[in-house]
Amino acid sequence: MSKEFKHFETKLIHSGEPEPRINGAVSMPIFQSANFEYAGEASYHDLKYIRLNNTPNHIVLHQKLAALENAEAALVTASGMAAISTSLLTILSSGDHLLAQDTLYGGTHSLITKDLVSYGISYDFIDGDRPETWQEKLKPNTKAIYVESMTNPLLQVADLHSVVQFAKSHDLISLIDNTFPSPYNFRAVDFGFDISLHSCTKYLNGHSDIVGGAVIGSCKLIEKITHKLNHLGGSMDPHTCFLLHRGIKTLAVRMKHQNDSTGKIAQFLQLHSKITKVNYPGLESSSGHQRARELFDGFSGMLSFELSGGLEAAEQFMKNTTLPIIAPSLGGVETLLTIPAITSHAGMTREDRQQLGIKDGLIRMSVGIEATEEIIDDFKQALSS
Repeated sequence: MSKEFKHFETKLIHSGEPEPRINGAVSMPIFQSANFEYAGEASYHDLKYIRLNNTPNHIVLHQKLAALENAEAALVTASGMAAISTSLLTILSSGDHLLAQDTLYGGTHSLITKDLVSYGISYDFIDGDRPETWQEKLKPNTKAIYVESMTNPLLQVADLHSVVQFAKSHDLISLIDNTFPSPYNFRAVDFGFDISLHSCTKYLNGHSDIVGGAVIGSCKLIEKITHKLNHLGGSMDPHTCFLLHRGIKTLAVRMKHQNDSTGKIAQFLQLHSKITKVNYPGLESSSGHQRARELFDGFSGMLSFELSGGLEAAEQFMKNTTLPIIAPSLGGVETLLTIPAITSHAGMTREDRQQLGIKDGLIRMSVGIEATEEIIDDFKQALSS
């Protein structure tokens, strides 16, 4: 009988674990076997095989991830983009139409504007702050609406209440990329979204040593997406499953520190004379602050900011720092700095980036678990230099 756990921290450790434990092992063993003996399975999708994402390592992860967002089911994938692309290709077919938030991760933006279009799927972008304008973009063939809980890299917070209501009233599938807050700060399925998507590379794993994705939702939708994934082949390797399983267990302790640390760093940057703008929903000055307070349990470990002097000043500041690592990605234990215009959003045209407010000199910061005071001290010397 599966156990019910009340608190998020307890779910991270105990939800989905095998009962009884396999040969008494406290840590989940790695089942590094491509195939398993046939046991009378009637369906192709039920055969035990790594590509079908149903080894013991996959199953434990699926159960744990579903529990974190109080959902019925979950699925892990080879990457965050595998989770996003497989979900969209399951829901949308040639001739269908998608509504998508106008500020998105660069890879998602390119997928929608280039790849989906080549499959005969059309789209319109919507302003997440203006639900009164969404109706005019709706078409008879609109099938889904796609948003991010906190946008990458500007940390905007859309009117997520209205997204859920709009989707339900127009019979649309609602999808949300919930990577930035993580389930620790926001349970998207519990909130009413049909599908919650994650790049497990980021906060869920938290150690910058794997690439993976997750799809969380109802049993019906997850089954459909699983079948599509089985054909497309974006499965997660059992050893990666093991590392993700281990990383997830420390999400709460990591995220608690990162929430707190990022808030203090954002306040420091906001008050510094050489910083012209800070994007962080935890700041009271942020336009999305009140909405973020109502939606989230914490404001995550992500922020972005601009320096007076633009790109040249941004590059010099990053060279002057000694503690952060200059690298793309996010959500790990190390503090990372990157310029989205040349990394995460390099696939977009400069014109599109500028229109959305992603300037060439914008710096995105992923706050790690180092001492907050040491990060701030390093920033002080980097800015003064």
